Amino acid sequence: MSQGVEVCGVYVRDQDEALKFYVEKLGFRVHTDVRNGDYRWLTVQQPDQPSFQLGLFVPGPPVHDAATAQTLREMVAKGAMPPLVMVVSDCRAAHARLNERGVEFTQEPVARYGSVDASFRDPSGNGWKLIQSRIAAPAGKAAR
Repeated sequence: MSQGVEVCGVYVRDQDEALKFYVEKLGFRVHTDVRNGDYRWLTVQQPDQPSFQLGLFVPGPPVHDAATAQTLREMVAKGAMPPLVMVVSDCRAAHARLNERGVEFTQEPVARYGSVDASFRDPSGNGWKLIQSRIAAPAGKAAR
């Protein structure tokens, strides 16, 4: 039996705002956008990684009561959640490209631990790390 992670979710304060950020600024594409009453299952994909989806979920029913949902929104906004990691072939080039698209970085590219990394946050407060792959990308495959 084959196993693997297909969807990993992050909490966002507003799904439309998150969708705009992930598609327009990070270059992801919509995979699934369906509703069941007030609940919305919204996932995006990085085009070069079609087997993985990032869920953009709002804390609340049916999973959380109002108090828990509010606590989760506050924690995300403070940057308390672990960062997501995006591997790129050239961190400095990816940083420049994303910066041009309006992504606000909390850390400029820094060389350390034998690689280069940079940090940014999405509009909800979720942290991201861009980490330069130690393996060179094939010709013609630039960092997105």
